[in-house]
Amino acid sequence: MSERGRLAWLAAFTVGIAAAVFAFVPPIAQPQWYHDFADRRAWLGVPNFLDVASNALFLVVGAAGLARLSEGVFAAPRERWPYAVFFAGLVLTGVASGWYHLEPTDARLVGDRLAMSVIFAGFTAAVLTERLGLRCSLAALPALLVAGPVAVLYWAATEAAGAGDLRAYGLVQFTPMLLLPLLLWLIPARYTRGGDLLAVLGLYALALALEWLDRPIFELTGNVSGHTLKHLAAALAGYGLLRHVRLRRLKQCEEIVP
Repeated sequence: MSERGRLAWLAAFTVGIAAAVFAFVPPIAQPQWYHDFADRRAWLGVPNFLDVASNALFLVVGAAGLARLSEGVFAAPRERWPYAVFFAGLVLTGVASGWYHLEPTDARLVGDRLAMSVIFAGFTAAVLTERLGLRCSLAALPALLVAGPVAVLYWAATEAAGAGDLRAYGLVQFTPMLLLPLLLWLIPARYTRGGDLLAVLGLYALALALEWLDRPIFELTGNVSGHTLKHLAAALAGYGLLRHVRLRRLKQCEEIVP
């Protein structure tokens, strides 16, 4: 199948999921208990210290990724773009999530989710680069960078109107977790170490589980909450992608668009 055909298949799959969600899933408002994190301990005058400080991990991994992309293996220079977007999104998330956790509210959560949408766009486009080709990836990247913020702002607008709807943001966050394993399974890899990408997805799934177990983990340990551990797992996922780019090798010779 040509790259154009692959992109059309991808778009149709995504549109199909979106149509099903909006047809069969009712609007989902932001539950206010979400902001009630278990670990509210302050230190050095910083409220919610561990949930705030653990965001420094995103800054470290994101900055390292941007600084060391030149050491990665790329068949064409423009293949770096999705990865640069991903690591820039980690830096933005480190700032925005830290700001949110100082005083958790819907208004501050908007910034956090805008930054996270950049991560989702970069990672999705990076996998498309490896499996569907550079043209497909660079065609999808701008659309992904628009779709994420639009979904977040749609949620914010509906929340402000008293009828919050998280469905669009849920699609931005979870559709890649459904789509990308299929791509990794069905499309031959151009690079080695394809299992690294599954590990990145697995660490992010772990991060989501830790988020939902925020209070039980804090009650069990008495020292660290599930949400703090979520930041650790998500930052490890980012490091996993950096390590993948630096250690992989091109598996086959092919014509690459410069």
